[in-house]
Amino acid sequence: MKITAIGVNAAFSTGTYEQAIPLKKTAETLAQWIQEGTIDSLSPEEITQRLQAFSASYYLPRWQSNFLIEFDMLNKRGERPYRLLIDIGGDARHALKALSLASSQIDGIYISHPHNDHIGGMEYMALTTMFNPYYTPAKKQWLGDQFIADKLFLEQNIWPVPPSSCKPDLFVHKKVLEPLKRAVGPGMDTVQGVPDVTIETYFDLHLVGKQEDGTTASHIFEDGSDTWKMTPIFAMHVISSSEEMPSYGISLEHSSGYNVLMPTDTQHMIPKQLEAHYHKADRIYMDCETSPYPSGVHPHISNLIHDMNPDIQSKCLLYHYDSFPEIPPNMFYGILKAGDTHEYPEMDE
Repeated sequence: MKITAIGVNAAFSTGTYEQAIPLKKTAETLAQWIQEGTIDSLSPEEITQRLQAFSASYYLPRWQSNFLIEFDMLNKRGERPYRLLIDIGGDARHALKALSLASSQIDGIYISHPHNDHIGGMEYMALTTMFNPYYTPAKKQWLGDQFIADKLFLEQNIWPVPPSSCKPDLFVHKKVLEPLKRAVGPGMDTVQGVPDVTIETYFDLHLVGKQEDGTTASHIFEDGSDTWKMTPIFAMHVISSSEEMPSYGISLEHSSGYNVLMPTDTQHMIPKQLEAHYHKADRIYMDCETSPYPSGVHPHISNLIHDMNPDIQSKCLLYHYDSFPEIPPNMFYGILKAGDTHEYPEMDE
């Protein structure tokens, strides 16, 4: 299993602009000067000044926190790997593009809670896979030469929703599902002429966590000859207007027993009831505020430094910050940057 941090920043982070000179334009200009024989007459200062005329302002986004997990198993297109997004960010398409990926290469999504910086990309994922007739081979076979809106409209009594093999998986706790539907519903009601368009029209829904019969539903992912069991883990995120907003992180347990904990958004510090999960984990992806004005709905870096158990500190990869956190040496396992990858299990740890 490989985990890539495709976004590591806080909900209200933005990004920076930098001046840069396009490499291709620089090479073309230098080649022209060499061909014309003018380069020998230019001083280094003159060359710098002329090249700076081609500089452009580039935006480096920093506005979301989410992860891509890849399992060594067949995906919806009959290829490897299976790609699962853990939350979909304010707009995950930019983060995916940085990895040369698009929605057509994502097989599933896990949603921890319905805040915009975790669900803002749902409409992008839903609509671009819905209207892509080649999302899976099974989808092209099901559609034939028909446009999907026509097929759903004309055959709605036969096919109330596209078959599961034609759309991405959506893993979500039942307590998250209803507010998620309310949040994304208007943007997804976009299939011309088709009544009763729901989230199930776009996604193959998998409810995880506590079920009506009292059992807890996990999901098993193959990873080569091994498996990973994904189980939602409750954490309190926000209490507002006397109502709670939980965030359901995940525990990923390898068939060897190795455990990766991704709590997603947590409130302040670890409650006593959940400490066992943190002690059990071999690696923890820990949200971490660095704002000068703590919100109280995430653990602040000062909390993590001064109040966290050292054994738990040593397992933590920090993310979800505004500015890069300053930490004492050798206190945490690491600080994530966008694009960082880790492969598990780390059996030699």
